Amino acid sequence: MKRLGVNIDHIATIRNARGEFHPDPLYAAKYVMNNGADSITIHLREDRRHIKDLDAKRICILKNIPVNLEISTNNEIVKTALRIKPSFVCIVPENRKEVTTEGGLDLIRNKKRINQIIKKFKNKKIRTSLFINPSIKDIKISKQLNTDCIEIHTGYLSNLVKSKKKYLNELNKIKKCARLANKLGIEVHAGHGLDYKTTKILSKINEIKEFNIGHFLIGESIFFGLPKVIKKFKKIVNR
Repeated sequence: MKRLGVNIDHIATIRNARGEFHPDPLYAAKYVMNNGADSITIHLREDRRHIKDLDAKRICILKNIPVNLEISTNNEIVKTALRIKPSFVCIVPENRKEVTTEGGLDLIRNKKRINQIIKKFKNKKIRTSLFINPSIKDIKISKQLNTDCIEIHTGYLSNLVKSKKKYLNELNKIKKCARLANKLGIEVHAGHGLDYKTTKILSKINEIKEFNIGHFLIGESIFFGLPKVIKKFKKIVNR
């Protein structure tokens, strides 16, 4: 069975718009798990634009809820993650001015730093993942870094599909990367920009074991409700 990770960052975005306490990301984490999610994804950004330190701490100590904590390579963020001990960590690039994550990690430039971070989390027995572009070169470097998983950035593919442009070249890149990673013993995940149609296309790639979906899922839930939308995505990923 392929897994669905639900990113609840934008529950916190709505809460922060009023500077109050509702809706509560902790309640959201429990709610989406009770309605079929396999894990929770939260991104503790350096500017704390949605998830706050207290949110991350409260969510990570929940029993029986696997938490995938997305973090940058920032020293303080890494220290915080090591302290609150999430089930999983996904290392992602971060640019303060970006609206959302714009691409995968630059593994060549940051290889030494990322290697040190992975070792720290492995010492704590925390599963590590690298958020990368669909690049054969990046898959090979990920193997050298001894990461447990890679999450392929699907944003470009998603934009092509949504714009009704030709996407087969990009899809083939993802397929080749997924197959190589799987062959090298690296678990393959996919995320960013995913909606129903793009997820359906990618679900046919057997090597992808986990889909992490946030913005579209939360947005769609405004109209149709979280239980219904989660159920629909679960059906799509395991079709």
